[in-house]
Amino acid sequence: MCGRSSLTKTEKEIEARFKATFYSEELERYNPLPNYNVAPTQMMPVITQDDAQHIRILRWGLIPFWAKESAIGAKMINARSESLTEKTAFKNLLKSHRCIIPMDGFYEWKKVGKQKVPYRMITIDQDIFGVAGLWDSWKDPTSDEILHSFTVITVGANKLMEAIHDRMPAILTKANERIWLDQEIKPQDAIQLLLPYAEQDMKAYRVSPKINSVKERDSDLIDDFGDAEGTITTQLSLF
Repeated sequence: MCGRSSLTKTEKEIEARFKATFYSEELERYNPLPNYNVAPTQMMPVITQDDAQHIRILRWGLIPFWAKESAIGAKMINARSESLTEKTAFKNLLKSHRCIIPMDGFYEWKKVGKQKVPYRMITIDQDIFGVAGLWDSWKDPTSDEILHSFTVITVGANKLMEAIHDRMPAILTKANERIWLDQEIKPQDAIQLLLPYAEQDMKAYRVSPKINSVKERDSDLIDDFGDAEGTITTQLSLF
């Protein structure tokens, strides 16, 4: 599962990284940057398959176009790569509604005894990385408002993540980002890009338990909090 992330970079840094530009009116409306504690139902920058030259602001938590109410989005923050072709909400989006979600870190909780200890994962070969996702548009039947939303695709954990959690976001390599958004690529070929990211190109470190609250937004949330068991990054790098 991936239920919390971060994107602490500036608008210009994100535009340079993905060679795409924000729609200024969306930034003025939502202003989501920087965000040290991104949670489901919040708005996030997303690059969609049909408009790869721009960065849009979408809501985290997929609301399928056929949904009767928006509450379903809270239950669809993730999509397992193994079941994308089986679930109706996802398989119909694989052809033309793929997207990339920019992040510079994500959080996961490790069980230590009766406690859950929060960790932040980053890529050491990319300051900002792109995660594969799916998006859809939904029309509110009461207000006729159009709401665009997305889900984060997850894959099985790599060796670094296994010590913390059994799932991780489907982080794409830079080369595969372009392929994932290519409208000519068939769904069955696109799915082949969904692999655990190389563990040697990642780092994990403990962060403050303040991250447990979605209300916390301070920049110190991404600081290394140390580890009572020893440095987790050193332990994990031995695998």
